Amino acid sequence: MPSAVRFPGDHGRRMRGLLLTFLVLFIVVIDAGTAAPVHSVSNSPWADAGKARITSEKKISERVRDLTISSPAVGKSVPVRIILPKSWYARKNATFPVLYMLHGGDDDYTSWTRETDIEELSDQADFLIVMPDGGRHGYYSDWRIGTPLWETFHTAELIRLMESKYRANTTRAVAGLSMGGLGALNYAARHRGMFKYAAAMSSYVDLDEPAVRLALLLGADRDGVDIKDVWGDPRRDVANWRSHNPSAMPEAFRGTRVHLSVGSGRPGPSDLNRRLDTVIVGAVAERALPESVEKFASSLRRSGVRTTTHFYDPGTHSWPYWQSELHRIWPTVSAVLDRRVVR
Repeated sequence: MPSAVRFPGDHGRRMRGLLLTFLVLFIVVIDAGTAAPVHSVSNSPWADAGKARITSEKKISERVRDLTISSPAVGKSVPVRIILPKSWYARKNATFPVLYMLHGGDDDYTSWTRETDIEELSDQADFLIVMPDGGRHGYYSDWRIGTPLWETFHTAELIRLMESKYRANTTRAVAGLSMGGLGALNYAARHRGMFKYAAAMSSYVDLDEPAVRLALLLGADRDGVDIKDVWGDPRRDVANWRSHNPSAMPEAFRGTRVHLSVGSGRPGPSDLNRRLDTVIVGAVAERALPESVEKFASSLRRSGVRTTTHFYDPGTHSWPYWQSELHRIWPTVSAVLDRRVVR
């Protein structure tokens, strides 16, 4: 799923394909608990989890660092941006909770600091913020064909390194937008107890929906990816598709607070002075999401999951709205993480 404002349209050559994908999707849409234990990665089933290593660190600002991690799971080096807690230097023996922030499709690990004020917003936060790369079309999954293993990188290798090298503790939250929102939900459900809080902004939540399935197939083809390489054949590998479908496993979120947000798809003042083709794509992309998000939220609540939602109008699939949503969830994120700081 693209992450708007910097949609491929901003690069020019792929806008026609992207616009066609979402126009087809638009036509289809119009016609168509119990507390979980703390999750530790110390006994990860991934045999090579301990072999991942940080090969470089670059200081971007006083609190921002860019890391390069050699990852056996992904099979190459992966960049990760981190923001250190406010008391990082003063409390040298403390460990810190962590907020993991996942980017959208056709984007990278720099997106949150590039498009939002997360560095300033977190100025008083006493938790670590980790923004890993997830591949422009990685789907936050261990691919069916064997590589890349993005889920293993994020939930085993990266977490282990943050705990061993950057004093992270086991209190964690995860937030993502678009493709990253799907990743945040799947990580919370597939690794129960790993995250206390999961927020998904403008994300697919039901891979069984025909419109979503069509968008995935068309989008993957546009990006040069065979979606069967990711989760297998939709018909023959139903179990694997369902195990990566948040709506198919609402009970797995028990013990995790969940926040879901999505816009109406109607352009508003925040879309002024943006390219018309980008606005159109962002509007069509977002328009397909609210109904399934509302159904998913209802199923979570029926399963006893503490769930909050924000359905806003106007709102397109674009950064101005995600920036606002980041500010909206920040007090909850801070409450979930800061109150558990080990002093």
